[in-house]
Amino acid sequence: MGDNKLPDFREHDRDIQAVGTAAGLGFSLVASLVFFIAGGAWLDSWLGTPPVLMLVGVALGLVAAGYQLYELTLLGKPDRENGPIGRALERRASAKSRRR
Repeated sequence: MGDNKLPDFREHDRDIQAVGTAAGLGFSLVASLVFFIAGGAWLDSWLGTPPVLMLVGVALGLVAAGYQLYELTLLGKPDRENGPIGRALERRASAKSRRR
């Protein structure tokens, strides 16, 4: 009837973990952009300076998103200490591995 081998789920778990990391990164990029743009728009309406502060919010949101991408590209390099995003991802991964 065939082999009685159990499937190797480690590769599947890695794929799911990669999808989760990518989804989390996408959410955090969008959240930082929305936060800074909305904050700039709110300050513009409060201070009566449209669209100056909203454009500043766009720039700050892009800088924050770029920093998050930079942290992701350097994640796991042994010759560099991780930043705040990398440390958070490492803590999350080690907590998951301890639960198993």
